[in-house]
Amino acid sequence: MRIYFNLLSILLYNQGMAKYFTSLFFMLVAVGFLSAEEHHIRIARENTPTVVAVNVAKKDGSTFTGTGFFLTPDGLLATNRHVCEDSLYVNITDYQGTVSGEAKIVAVAQNVDLALLKIEAQNLPTVRLDATSPVLPGQDITVIGNPRRLQNTISAGLVSQVRQKADGIIWYQISAPISPSSSGSPVFNTDGEVIAVAFASLKGEDNQNLNFAVPADYLLQLVTATGYRLPPPPAPRPDNTPKVSANPLVRHVQKSWNILKRLLGFESRKAHMESRA
Repeated sequence: MRIYFNLLSILLYNQGMAKYFTSLFFMLVAVGFLSAEEHHIRIARENTPTVVAVNVAKKDGSTFTGTGFFLTPDGLLATNRHVCEDSLYVNITDYQGTVSGEAKIVAVAQNVDLALLKIEAQNLPTVRLDATSPVLPGQDITVIGNPRRLQNTISAGLVSQVRQKADGIIWYQISAPISPSSSGSPVFNTDGEVIAVAFASLKGEDNQNLNFAVPADYLLQLVTATGYRLPPPPAPRPDNTPKVSANPLVRHVQKSWNILKRLLGFESRKAHMESRA
């Protein structure tokens, strides 16, 4: 706190500087709040190449389209079990419109609506799973899917609630819009990691955004039981930044304060004085 008071006294020494400080500080705080929405853009840019349309020819002659996403560079992908049920032939269409050869079903979960498909491929982009961090009601999510076969559709929402069924299975209720053909869409947290797989909507004239997703830990269990291994997460970059508060408002204020100090040259002055000492 002492350094904050020292810096503040320097700024308030001049009335004109005080007005400048006040305006700039609150402008930076506002920019901090606006930048919180930018994670949807980043997630879309980084993960759209990992999401595909799953094209299914059914045994009864009908067709069906769902969504899937790559888990491994050699073509293992996740989708919903109901997407590929009673299928005669399955292939995928990637984000650029390229159609694959046959996608074979390698595993289906019995307790939740999940399935694994495999195509022959190499060096594919993949998602990152987060199957361990707590998922809380109210947290932001981003979904990438193919509603009504409109590929690469980005939608945003919240985890509305964490639901536990009578048999103990956990579902996430989500507010991000989910339409037909979006079954199997990855649900991302703000770090761009998949925390769930969308699988159902509660339809009805008076129902709005009552959608559900299977938590990622069920997907990880299915992958492990099948004998596949997911790519290791990228090595974390060294974090030399100061520790910040868990409170979002305090984090924005701290971030804005650090930017302000750099703009006004306090950090360079401090380093210069320390080098002379």
